[in-house]
Amino acid sequence: MPDGAQPQPAARPEFHAVLTPHRSLGPNGFLFVMALVGAVCFVGGAAFMAMGAWPVVGFFGLDVLIVWAAFRANYRAARAYEEIRLGDGALLIRRVTASGKASEIRLDPYWARLVVDRVEDEGVVGLALTSHGQRHDIGAFLDPEARESFARALGAALGAVRSGRALA
Repeated sequence: MPDGAQPQPAARPEFHAVLTPHRSLGPNGFLFVMALVGAVCFVGGAAFMAMGAWPVVGFFGLDVLIVWAAFRANYRAARAYEEIRLGDGALLIRRVTASGKASEIRLDPYWARLVVDRVEDEGVVGLALTSHGQRHDIGAFLDPEARESFARALGAALGAVRSGRALA
């Protein structure tokens, strides 16, 4: 860099979205459900113990363990996300798996096309970006309403970039 030159700030992205899976049960709900499952299994186990069928108690404990493990796996899967960034002359799709492994796809926003798959009764059932004969599905874990909203926003951003307008 020549003397006295100031570094240029990075251009602000025209569009940026982070897509995450929806989880309707928060931490407090999880504690409530686990307490309820534990209480039901405890009462059922105590009833079987009183009847003399003590081996059944272990299966009730196994039920609680299986429900807990299923929730843990579900919450671990929820750490996955997709990041869509449009700016600096590129459209970036960054996918991060639940384990933290990231992959990136760069597309030219002038060649990229947004493909919206609709079914009459269900709404938007799929989104993809296509470029040079390749299809890249995005937002697979979103519900149809969220896909519709995201498709409108991304479509508007791509249109603005192609026409040379800046997004507000």
